[in-house]
Amino acid sequence: MKKIRQTNFLLILLLLAEITQAQIEMPAIFGDNMVLQQQTEAAIWGKASPKKEVKVSTSWDGKDYTTNSDKDGNWKLKVSTPKAGGPYDITISDGSELKLSNVLIGEVWVCSGQSNMQMIMKGYFNQPILGANEAIATSANSSIRLMTIEREKNLEEQGDFKGKWLECEPENVAQFSATAYFFGRMIQNALDVPVGLICSSWGGTRIEPWISENGFEEFDWVNLPGKNLEEFSQQTPTVLFNAMINPMVGYGIRGGLWYQGESNRNEPDHYEKLMPGLVENWRKEWGIGNFPFYYVQIAPFDYGKQGLNSAYLREAQLKASSAIPGIGMACLMDAGEKDCIHPANKKAAGERLAFLALANTYDKKGIEFSGPIFKDMTIEGNLVKLTFDHAKNGLTSYGKELSNFWISGENKRFYPAKAIITREGISLMSPVGKPVAVRYAFDDFVVGDLYNTDGLPASSFRTDDWE
Repeated sequence: MKKIRQTNFLLILLLLAEITQAQIEMPAIFGDNMVLQQQTEAAIWGKASPKKEVKVSTSWDGKDYTTNSDKDGNWKLKVSTPKAGGPYDITISDGSELKLSNVLIGEVWVCSGQSNMQMIMKGYFNQPILGANEAIATSANSSIRLMTIEREKNLEEQGDFKGKWLECEPENVAQFSATAYFFGRMIQNALDVPVGLICSSWGGTRIEPWISENGFEEFDWVNLPGKNLEEFSQQTPTVLFNAMINPMVGYGIRGGLWYQGESNRNEPDHYEKLMPGLVENWRKEWGIGNFPFYYVQIAPFDYGKQGLNSAYLREAQLKASSAIPGIGMACLMDAGEKDCIHPANKKAAGERLAFLALANTYDKKGIEFSGPIFKDMTIEGNLVKLTFDHAKNGLTSYGKELSNFWISGENKRFYPAKAIITREGISLMSPVGKPVAVRYAFDDFVVGDLYNTDGLPASSFRTDDWE
């Protein structure tokens, strides 16, 4: 009798082991309430029993897709997604079955960076988000889905992270990135399609941790960590890409959003190269083509006397915006706060990113996506004339006197200049005998006062290249 009991016990253990082994496992990027990118071959992957046929069934077209898992149970395939719509179901089976429910097909954007992207709609302590309570109260929207990735770092590329797709309801929106939410809200309203927002950000981080090891081939000034490093921080190159980006590499997306730069402000020359470098790195890792990528220029802030004037970093970001195709920059020259590095006006950040996407990615006509960009300077005696791109309908200061233009002679000393808006651009009366260079709003903290008539501010800029 004892032997029979032992045999039965062993059989039960073997049966339980087989059942456990057969269970389909999906990484966190796949789950109920998720959004898949529309009209594409969307990759889906996970774990199943080793060397078993895996079948993926999609309810939007009734099709079955099959592949075989490898000896470790890993599998991957692609499914054809239709035009935006839903909700749908996806069923995955290797003998046991897993169903993903309430799945939408639409537009998916990855939103990353440091604290200004991480900053949730409820704000930080004593640091509010402008208009947040009303935005949260009216946020219920069955066509927007939200996912926030938990903060982790790792020296090795990871296959999964922690996060969960959530529906767009006030309690979830309150804890989601404000910049990303305001972007998604405008995109969804303008396109009338489902939108999925994936926020993977970490406050205070530099750009280097968000780039994979393969992305540093041309940046020899960056010291990559050894794989056996015992102690490392979230500032260590590659460690945030490894833990917070790599697990979703290959997931079908429309594009990327970025709000970061404050932590790199003292190395503008490097940042000018690293910003497009990150974009090219992610595009290469994703392997789905040169997807669009839009970022926010850091807002003016009084950093104090330590370190470099942050206008140089803003300049680096402006230059990077034309370094490679398919990227663009949203300017916040009018939204900075002297004593708070986290501007309350995240609506401006999110919606200006949305203008970039609507005009350039979605080809919506009649939308301006950039503030005035300095084009050319001519000097006639003590009169300096400036022209601008992205100002077809002219410039404006909304009735205020322009107070941020400075002119220098050959001695490289800058003095305030009288600025007047003209039909051609800006005319400056030089306070120096022989003007040589012009700078606009080129300080740590300044309130930008030059706009195009579409209401978008001009970035700080300079015509010189003096150190």
